[in-house]
Amino acid sequence: MAIMMFLTTLAAAFGLGALATARSLDTQLAGRLTVQLVEADPARRAAAESRLMALLQANPDVARAAGVDRGALIAMLRPWLGDQGDVADLPIPAMIDVEVRRPDPARLARIADQIARAVPDARLDRYESWMSPVARFMQLMIALAVGLVVLMALATTTVVALAARAGLDRHRETIDVLHMLGSTDGQIARLFQRRIARDTLIGGLIGSAVGLVLCAFVGVQVAGLGADLVGGVRFGLSDWLILIALPVLFTLLAIVAARLAVLRLLEQRL
Repeated sequence: MAIMMFLTTLAAAFGLGALATARSLDTQLAGRLTVQLVEADPARRAAAESRLMALLQANPDVARAAGVDRGALIAMLRPWLGDQGDVADLPIPAMIDVEVRRPDPARLARIADQIARAVPDARLDRYESWMSPVARFMQLMIALAVGLVVLMALATTTVVALAARAGLDRHRETIDVLHMLGSTDGQIARLFQRRIARDTLIGGLIGSAVGLVLCAFVGVQVAGLGADLVGGVRFGLSDWLILIALPVLFTLLAIVAARLAVLRLLEQRL
């Protein structure tokens, strides 16, 4: 039981971490747009940028619109272009970062239409379009974690049923005496429930404690990576409560499984 609860805790933590990452992606990228103004003439490019900035900042659907610093763009290009020539003389597109307020398809479509009418040559990049493979991968990881937890629950049920059968076989004569003394199947099942519940809870607490310590250690290591994608992922209070509640939930599952298994086996014997 300790080993199964240890693995269950790791699987659940993995799923919760993937869910937190998916939520972080939705929050950070779902409502983010980047507008590129590819006009070669600097004067016309600056005029188009000013016109578009004014429209976006006046749009109630836009939470924030800010131009990307040209110096930052030049610094990003310099490693690829080298020091040959003046990078600042290149016709670098003007870029505007747009953050949409309460993003939804209709609101994004209105903003894209406004940009196209104001500057027909503007190019619109939506973050969620190139992050969708990552989002699908996160959904796959969440489903995998849920499947592992369900498999562990089924394994726990199987182990409890086998333990109940072994206990009945080992105490066959004692159970026959209890039946002759007037004990019911329900009373005998409760005896097995208490023992199995105690063993499951003790083993579950041990395995869960080791798993939580390992999860905390991994969380510290992930936070130290400094990556924008995973570095900001943190377990909330509800996530820790779910992990802590797993031993109790599996103990309740073991109690139900033990009672059903014992009652079924006793009926087969009679």
